[in-house]
Amino acid sequence: MSSATAARTRTAFRPELAPDGTQQPVVDVVIPVLNEELALPGCIKTLHAFLSDSFPLPWRITIADNGSTDRTWAIAQELCESHEHVFARRLDIRGRGAALKQTWRESPAAIVAYMDVDLSTDLDAFLPLVAPLISGHSEVAIGTRLARSARVHRGAKREIVSRLYNLIIRVGFGAGFSDAQCGFKAVRAEVVRPILDKISDDKWFFDTELLLLAEYNGLRIHETPVDWYEDVDTRVKVCRTAWDDLRGLWRMAWAMSTGAARVPVTRRSELAPLHPQATIAEPRNPLLAKLLSFAMVGVVSTVLHTLLYLLLRAAWSPAMANLAALCVATLFNTEANRRWTFRRHGGPPLRAHFRAGLLFALNYLVTTVVVTAVVQALPEHGRAMEVTTLIAAYLAVTIFRFVALDRWVFRSAERTVSP
Repeated sequence: MSSATAARTRTAFRPELAPDGTQQPVVDVVIPVLNEELALPGCIKTLHAFLSDSFPLPWRITIADNGSTDRTWAIAQELCESHEHVFARRLDIRGRGAALKQTWRESPAAIVAYMDVDLSTDLDAFLPLVAPLISGHSEVAIGTRLARSARVHRGAKREIVSRLYNLIIRVGFGAGFSDAQCGFKAVRAEVVRPILDKISDDKWFFDTELLLLAEYNGLRIHETPVDWYEDVDTRVKVCRTAWDDLRGLWRMAWAMSTGAARVPVTRRSELAPLHPQATIAEPRNPLLAKLLSFAMVGVVSTVLHTLLYLLLRAAWSPAMANLAALCVATLFNTEANRRWTFRRHGGPPLRAHFRAGLLFALNYLVTTVVVTAVVQALPEHGRAMEVTTLIAAYLAVTIFRFVALDRWVFRSAERTVSP
């Protein structure tokens, strides 16, 4: 880190003093617990020693007991008395999401984080996790077990369920983050608190809902590869939790389609007053830039469509082969254009998907009619004429598709984020 950057960071994070003269924490690490009388003492001792020895900013630890019926709350109180900078909060309602929403709202810290009580994630990743929040680069930071450089030790069932779940999120919502459920996250409190008010889930889906809402409303999410070791004594019911998460995803898709997922957030914060929000210059010719990007995506889509058609045509009729090939090519084309040509990064609403589906139906109708007519009218010209006609029809419809995507499908999906 350069001296200038370090100076800005120190200025942005000069700790404030509480009314009693004590120093306010910059980072608050919340440990949500439910009946964890065995795991809690070791967790707090390990985390406290690590932060005392290795963390450069003022910090505190908050134990969030959400409805324990064993000695967890009594142990939490004992730990507060025996360890400096350790606090405890007891909630009557159960659920990790409920515990985090309550403690994050009440925390005096500029950055609020949380870890699972089993400390499955190696603590060496904590400073890299919060560093982008300290600098003002990002508003949300998460640990990811799915990055190439992450080191993960867990069973096959949990690995498969996790990867399938995150794949659904990336494909279905166009999410830019890779691991929604890793219990190792931090956020800039001032920026994220309006989103907390919008989150409905009080249990395990809280993480996913937080990230989808944050990304949908224009916040930047930073990912840190982590070393992660599965706790074989975990109480998480993987399959039941995955099912509940799928229902939560459907609810989120509906909220995005109706506009209910919009939250008035800001990316400017007192945490980084010397880092004004940068603006990315628009291309000198925006239409030309869109056309070039659309053309490149179109070429790849056409090649994909043609190859799939040839592969399927050996066994299927022209109409069926074209339908299957067009479905795959259209899905690729829509997602690629959303990300690169029209730059809609927050997960397209269902209304945009519906409109894209209407364009797909038109595309299929036109190309199928043309190809079928050529096959019946000119059977002697063989497969070469059939494929040539298919490409010509596909390209013709693509021109219309560009205008429709730009002016109709994606225009209503634009989001306005407060400055």
